[in-house]
Order: sequence, then C-alpha cells, then structure tokens
Amino acid sequence: MIRPITTILHNDVDENEFPSRPSANQSSPEAVVPKKAFSTDDALTILGFASQIRNEGGQVALCTLVEIRGGSSRPLGAHMAVAANGLYCGYVSGGCTEAAVAAEALEAINSGHDRFMMLGEGSPFFDIVLPCGGGITVAIHVLKDAAPLRTVLEMVRGRKAARLSYNPSGQRLSVGETHQKAGWGDDAFVTCYRPAVRVVLSGRSLEVEMAASVARAAGYEVFLQDQAGPDGFDISLIDDDTAVALLQHDLELEMPVLEAALSKTPFYVGALGSSRTHEKRTERLRDAGVAPEVISKIKAPIGLFGKARDARSLALSVIADIAACRQAALSAS
Repeated sequence: MIRPITTILHNDVDENEFPSRPSANQSSPEAVVPKKAFSTDDALTILGFASQIRNEGGQVALCTLVEIRGGSSRPLGAHMAVAANGLYCGYVSGGCTEAAVAAEALEAINSGHDRFMMLGEGSPFFDIVLPCGGGITVAIHVLKDAAPLRTVLEMVRGRKAARLSYNPSGQRLSVGETHQKAGWGDDAFVTCYRPAVRVVLSGRSLEVEMAASVARAAGYEVFLQDQAGPDGFDISLIDDDTAVALLQHDLELEMPVLEAALSKTPFYVGALGSSRTHEKRTERLRDAGVAPEVISKIKAPIGLFGKARDARSLALSVIADIAACRQAALSAS
C-alpha cells in the first residue's frame, strides 16, 4: 500500500528547487506526441535507454509500477522510460495505458517534478479502463542523475544482483545489492534486478542445437560445453542465475559435467534419459560421494512435459522447464 507521502509530489515541494524552464532539447508537452521508440519489457534495456538519453543531456522520466489493485498484466517494478521528445519504451500494463503514462511523464518532465499516476480502479481517469478490471499506480521520476542507472547496469552485467531504491519525498534514486522482492519499505520503493539467465548445454546432439536456438530466442545467454577438466567444462560459468542442461546420450561423457555442476549453485540442473538411466546416474553419484540432498536437485527426466520424442519438442520442454524454475525461484526469494 502506498503511504500518504506518495500523493502528488509537486504539491509538497518548493517550486524553486526544480526549475521548470525547458532545456534546448526539450519541447512543451502540448507540442509532443508520445511515440513508441521500440518494444521491450526488459528492465535493463529500459534503464539503458533512459541512461543514454540523460548522458547525452536529454530529459527523461523513469516510470515504475509501484502499486497493483486487483489484477495486472505486469509485475511490481515494471518500467517505462519516456524522453522529452516523446519517444518511450517499456510497459507498465498490457499496452493499453502506455501512451497515457508517457503523456503524463512529458508533463512531469516539463514541470521538473515527480508525480504518481493512478489508472483503472480508483483512478480519476474514467476513460482509461484496464482490461483486467483492476488498477495500478505508476511512479514517474524525472531523472536528474543517470549514475544510479549506470551502476545497476554495471552490477547486473557483472553477474551481481542489484536494487534501485526510489525515495519519493526526496525525488531521488539510490543503489544497493539485494535479493529482496520489489515493493515498498521505509518510505521507498525498491526494484530488484537479476543477471540474465545463463544456460549451459552439454552434449553434441541435434537436441543441443535446437535447445540452444530456443534459449537464444528467449533472450538467455547460451554456452555449449562437452566435458569437465582444464581444457573442457568451464566451471566458472555457473552461478546462482545459471541453468545446466545435460543432453548427453552417454553417462560416461555426462558425469564429469554433472559433478562439476553439482559442486556449484545453479538454479536448475536437468539431465536427459529415462528413469532407469537416472537410477544408474544416481548410483554413480552416490559412489562418488555426492550427498543425497544434492542429487535430489537433478531434474530427471529433463523437461516440463512428457516424453518428447523429437528434438524440437525436447528443446521447448527443456527451456520451458528452465523458465518455470526461474520464475518459481524469483517468486520464492
């Protein structure tokens, strides 16, 4: 629930603190029509868009979904970035309100003050109805300093989790390292960012080629590995945001990679083969001294749905399984 301080911010601050004179690259909001720059809901891409505009001396607002009343097509922390020339990217709903949010962001840029915009249920905008029947509140922050965004981008690209904390009373952003969920706390809204999913595929089969194609299409980082050892499997690739899928057809080739993966903390480890194959795999791991609770982390048979008999079905099954596990891990964290 939003605190009382998060009403209309420009009514609570000194007008002289935030000059409203348009800069050379800024136009009056009445003269600018919001226009989508490109389609994306990737938070880091949106932050990068906003950071680049600010670094080049342009004016930009970062819009964040900070409250959901009822249903919503986007999660808390979803972003939009709106430039003073009307170009915007990102989503805070299913696409039905973005132009209206962009228009409000242009007014915020022109005034120099942050604000909140309610849409749907409880909103004064009766002509904007969310298809889900609920309501949302969007925080519109006129970005004065791109440094926090750059720091978040650097951290996440360096495979570190990061958070962006928005303090509405001070109209500022700050950065931290965390694993908490998006939401309000201590009069600030925190948005959390994780590194991109890294998928390590082991094998030399058609299934590996298809799984790699599907994973790349999903926006995942993909690495192909065959074996462990100094010149083989690179164990440093595996971190908390990594999924390891073993699509070998030979336990002898699989075991070094599997043992290496289990020595780290990937959020997903899956292995190809029947239940009988997995029994042999489990026995070999026990003989190698791998603890039962570690062995139990292996998803085998691999995949989200039944017996996939062809490479395309198996690839979809494996990557969907990875996506489901990732979502479950984020929801539980």
